[in-house]
Amino acid sequence: MTTAREKKDRNGVRMTRWTKTKRFFLYHYLRLMRLRKSPHEIALGLALGIFVGFLPIVPFQSVTVLILALIFRGSKIAAFAGTWISNPLNWVFFYYGLYLVGNLALPFRGVRFDPEHLEMAELIEAGWKVFGTMVVGGLILGIPGSVITYFLTKKIIVEYRKRRALRRLKKKAGL
Repeated sequence: MTTAREKKDRNGVRMTRWTKTKRFFLYHYLRLMRLRKSPHEIALGLALGIFVGFLPIVPFQSVTVLILALIFRGSKIAAFAGTWISNPLNWVFFYYGLYLVGNLALPFRGVRFDPEHLEMAELIEAGWKVFGTMVVGGLILGIPGSVITYFLTKKIIVEYRKRRALRRLKKKAGL
């Protein structure tokens, strides 16, 4: 017997949180793979999104990445999806990591990270040194992260499309 909170899918399978999470990611993975763009455009868009996602410019990430995707001719959908590497669930940890990396690279002393104020305006108000430290940390982590994302994503998309084309050929041939 199911309770009011339990849900089942159309095949009658009980939907747990884990099942919902897997389906969510699988759905968005397949949407990304099936975009009608070249592997280069999708990979470039996702890499741009990852890069911008590493920058502490929370209210402006979407606008920034869409402009970059237009300039560099990357997929805007993939670019937008990439910015979710930093999201409300991980902002404190993510931005603290940016702060730590930036603090290693910059000579500022007395700069303090405040997890209560993570919006760009609040970071700037806390001091340009704090914001600058996080931006430098974001650049240090974002550049290699976006390069790795580009090559890995392009390879995954090419392989996915090859397998999908083979499945279609087999189905068409009646195998």
